[in-house]
Amino acid sequence: MAIAANDAADRVEQLIILTERLTELIASQAQAFEERRPQDAAGLLDETSRLANLYRHESARVRADTRLVQSAPVAARARLVRATEAFDAVLARQGRAIEAARTVTEGLVKCIADEVTAQRNKAVVYGATGAQNVGATATAITLNKRA
Repeated sequence: MAIAANDAADRVEQLIILTERLTELIASQAQAFEERRPQDAAGLLDETSRLANLYRHESARVRADTRLVQSAPVAARARLVRATEAFDAVLARQGRAIEAARTVTEGLVKCIADEVTAQRNKAVVYGATGAQNVGATATAITLNKRA
């Protein structure tokens, strides 16, 4: 999928619209993570993924051939630069929110695993000298990496 632009000015306007919409979506996702409601971010995932892929494709095309936007009005190109800067700021915010959520989730998983281990009965086994050793049984924990 690519932007079908008539000329450089049209391409810049479409890139601005794309960048601003992607910024809105990612800001909404970051807010959901900050409010500890990641399930709210999931509803935006399909559109965000589609637009992010289009943005990646189009930005690569423009980097490879700057003539695609060179003849656009300076004011429009300046708006695109501002939209891109806002997008970068929202990406950084989302990264911080996701990292915080990951840290909390990992902490919860560790606490649960520690509690499960503490609640398990201790096994009584015979050691090399024939004496009974009381030690924890080996346990396995399966984690869902999609969580």
